[in-house]
Amino acid sequence: MKNILSLLFCLVFLWAPAFASDLTLHDTPVQIYFSPDGGAQAAIINALDAARESVCVQAYSFTNVKIAKALANAFRRGVKVEAVLDQTQQDEKYAGATYIRKAHVPVYFDAMHAVAHNKIMIIDNETVITGSFNFTNAAEKDNAENLLVLHDKALAKLYMANWLLHKEHSQKDARYL
Repeated sequence: MKNILSLLFCLVFLWAPAFASDLTLHDTPVQIYFSPDGGAQAAIINALDAARESVCVQAYSFTNVKIAKALANAFRRGVKVEAVLDQTQQDEKYAGATYIRKAHVPVYFDAMHAVAHNKIMIIDNETVITGSFNFTNAAEKDNAENLLVLHDKALAKLYMANWLLHKEHSQKDARYL
């Protein structure tokens, strides 16, 4: 009986639908999303659509065209948008990276590290989006991923300092500027 209950418990977690949740962590509002199909992509797009001043992206894999379109739209609205991407994203086959480059969003490629594996967005110096969620279709539809949306200026300041360090040693892409 104990083994059957353990098996049922495990199966419930394996088949449980992805979900999102809101909470406050030490006075920091946090939204939490899990994939597949847990709303992470929509949360990112909604945050980008609400951006007023700036969006700084750091990404390992960036192939999600819907997220790329939201970044390009923010840029066209006058939001300062910049992206630091892993060096592997220089290839034309990476649709998201190619899309934002063709939209004239400044893009930098980080080749200093074996893998520039960060997955973050800093929006308006007050919101940080981070987690295991790569900005890819697979992250939304196929993978077991997590995404946190944290609303905290002090935290955003720390992430921004790190983003700037990576931007400084990255190579600017001039192909579409």
